[in-house]
Amino acid sequence: MSIRILLADDHGIMREGLRSLLEKEPDIKVVGEAEDGRKAIGLVSELLPDVVIMDISMPGLNGADATRRIVHQFPTVKVIALSMHSNRIFVVDMFKAGASGYVLKECLFDELVEAIRIVAAGDKYLSPKVAGVVVSDYVKRLSGGAESPLETLTGREREVLQLIGEGKNTKQIALELHVSPKTIEASRRKIMEKLDAHSIAELVKMAIVGGLASLET
Repeated sequence: MSIRILLADDHGIMREGLRSLLEKEPDIKVVGEAEDGRKAIGLVSELLPDVVIMDISMPGLNGADATRRIVHQFPTVKVIALSMHSNRIFVVDMFKAGASGYVLKECLFDELVEAIRIVAAGDKYLSPKVAGVVVSDYVKRLSGGAESPLETLTGREREVLQLIGEGKNTKQIALELHVSPKTIEASRRKIMEKLDAHSIAELVKMAIVGGLASLET
């Protein structure tokens, strides 16, 4: 039986290239593509793939928060992060969100295929180039190191912070999240209080540094 794959990446050429390569593997079938985190969640609900190949830096809803929702709602679906980022923040955030694997985009295609097969079999996969990052974080936690301030935020607050980091205003965020502008204003005040931020500029910086938004978005 083929391993059913959903590709989630905001770059069409990346999805097209991956689909072309993956479909040459006899035991792998690409069943869908998503250009952002929200569409990925919808397609997981519709298609129930075995594995989602998830980019991290996507507009609207980033890969970590999409992964968190997918793993919570569909426990049998596995997620592999495929990212250009080897930074500790991104790696740790994806595993905390429930990802089963992390592969760098600079890796050879054979490594991704290996990761897919390992994760589909129920095990974890971590690209050797980022293994040290996870080990250091584990050691830090054992020694009682402080957690990121972003961990105090709820899922909805993380969404709002990401959209602020992407430069959207209150009305745009309210429209995208299907709530009132007053609700967004209240969420923003709560976020600023939790993060001890005193301006929108500070929130934008925190969203970028925390990996919720990127300068490319």
